[in-house]
Amino acid sequence: MTHDPISDFFARIKNAYMARRDETEAPYSKMILSLAEILKNQGYLGKVEIQEEKHHKKLLMSLLYQDKEPKLTDVVMVSRPGKRVYVKRNELPKVLSGFGMAIISTPEGLMTDKSARKKGIGGELICKLW
Repeated sequence: MTHDPISDFFARIKNAYMARRDETEAPYSKMILSLAEILKNQGYLGKVEIQEEKHHKKLLMSLLYQDKEPKLTDVVMVSRPGKRVYVKRNELPKVLSGFGMAIISTPEGLMTDKSARKKGIGGELICKLW
């Protein structure tokens, strides 16, 4: 059992990309499903499916490549269980001058930095990725 399921989720994805796999899996939770859906909508992941086994669920995600290069090249975890990082609406980061994205946990749910900026809300800065 991991103490930080979010960083474990991103580590699984990064490791699968480095191993040139077509798909990877992660333990299911509502938070992990929301993260996977954001990555899917932004074009970093392909299919996201929930698989049910006898006593637990898991997510099965297909990975996308462009010219044999991974779509997701790096993830920087900002907030962790020992140190939460919060940003105000006017402090939302622009990752790689807008070419990357940040994922923010807001009172309205998980969203990208662009969506949070458009809605004018801040929250916990989960990670930056590109």
